[in-house]
Amino acid sequence: MLQLTLAQYTAPFGDILLVTDDAGRLRALDYPDHRTRMHRLLREHYAEHVLSPGPLPRDLADKLDRYFRGELTALENVEVVTAGTDLQEKVWAALRAIPAGETRSYGQLAKDLGMSDPLAAREVGEVNNANPIAIVTPCHRVIAKNGQLKGYAGGVHRKKWLLEHEHALPAPPAKAQSPMAQLPGF
Repeated sequence: MLQLTLAQYTAPFGDILLVTDDAGRLRALDYPDHRTRMHRLLREHYAEHVLSPGPLPRDLADKLDRYFRGELTALENVEVVTAGTDLQEKVWAALRAIPAGETRSYGQLAKDLGMSDPLAAREVGEVNNANPIAIVTPCHRVIAKNGQLKGYAGGVHRKKWLLEHEHALPAPPAKAQSPMAQLPGF
C-alpha cells in the first residue's frame, strides 16, 4: 500500500497542504478549504493509500520559500508524481512548460497540444480542474481567452494572487489617498 505524508506550509496568502511519498516526491498540493477535493483526487489517483501527518521534506520547503520570496523558477524542478489519464498527464506536462510570468488561454493550450476540436478548450479546463498539484503544476497560468480569471479550483482570489506574484497580471493599484487625509491634522 502506498504510504503518503500530509504536511502543511504557510504561504503568504494562507496555508497550503502538501502530500509527498516516501521518496519526497510531490503527489498533491491543495488548500485547507479544499481538503475534501484533495482526498477525492488522492482516492481517484491512488485507490489504496495511507495518508499520515508528517514533516514537509526540507528540499521542497526550501523551493517553496524561494518561490514565495520571488525566485519564480524555484519550483520548476520539483519532482512530481501523478497518476492521471494519458490526456491529463499530457495537459499537466504542458502546464509545467508555461513559464512563470506568462499565461495561456484554455484554447491556446488545447491548440498547443494538437487538439483541433472547437470544444477542446472545455476539455482542457476539465483537466485543469482535476490537477492534484496546484502551484507546482501551474494551472493558475491558464485564463479565459478574453483575459478573465476563470475556473481555478483553489479559488479565483488565489489565482489572482499567484498571477500577480509572478508578474503575469498588473499589480493592483495603490489605494488613492483621500484629499481630506492630505490636510494638516487628518
